[in-house]
Amino acid sequence: MDSAAVRSDPVVDLEHVSFGYDSERVLDDVSLRIGPGDFLGIIGPNGSGKTTLLRVLLGLLRPASGRIKLFGLDVRSFREWARIGYVPQKATAFDARFPASVLEVVISGRSGVAGIGHRFGGRDRTAAEEALQTVGMFEFRGRPIGRLSAGQQQRVFIARALASRPQLLLLDEPTVGVDVDAQEQFYSLLRHLNREFGTTLVLVSHDVSVVAEEVTQLACLNRRLVFHGSPEDAMRSGALAQLYRAESFVVAHHH
Repeated sequence: MDSAAVRSDPVVDLEHVSFGYDSERVLDDVSLRIGPGDFLGIIGPNGSGKTTLLRVLLGLLRPASGRIKLFGLDVRSFREWARIGYVPQKATAFDARFPASVLEVVISGRSGVAGIGHRFGGRDRTAAEEALQTVGMFEFRGRPIGRLSAGQQQRVFIARALASRPQLLLLDEPTVGVDVDAQEQFYSLLRHLNREFGTTLVLVSHDVSVVAEEVTQLACLNRRLVFHGSPEDAMRSGALAQLYRAESFVVAHHH
């Protein structure tokens, strides 16, 4: 395959993916393509399959049917996990007694590059420090993670996901428990990663109005994919009202 063809591959390509627990269908015939440099928001009511979709993408759950490709490679044989960063739900739940420093937490994100059990070296430390610079937390590198605010911990976990220098960053409800000011700083950071570094972003959130303002693409999920396109088209088409059975949405402007 030539390099032009490689570059044109979707970062994520799902075809007719279904998943269920026992007899309950959680994802039903979902097809979704995410291109390089996209900033995709995935929204939907509770129980709509948003987190399950991320876990299927990461190969943590095996779909009942369908096909998943990451960077043009079948997820079942995909090994280049350093190209993907992941910030799970409730990552920021450390109390003050947790012994790891900020730098130690971030450098652990290099395990996908260095390999499990590998002793981290100078290159890993440099990558971790650069990630902390990117998220504005370098000066806190020696501080215990448990002594930071929720918003600061959130930035550290984004830095951990960035330490492998990923091309795709997945974030699952990353603003839960974070105050409004920290949320705005967080979205500013995501815009920077997307625009300046070309990082492909996939953000799961329940905060419809804010997400619709920030992302370039919106996927509305309720077990099935109800809509995939621009936030503006989602508003015009009535997809959001259909998804939540509501009449209207107010989009918050933060810029």
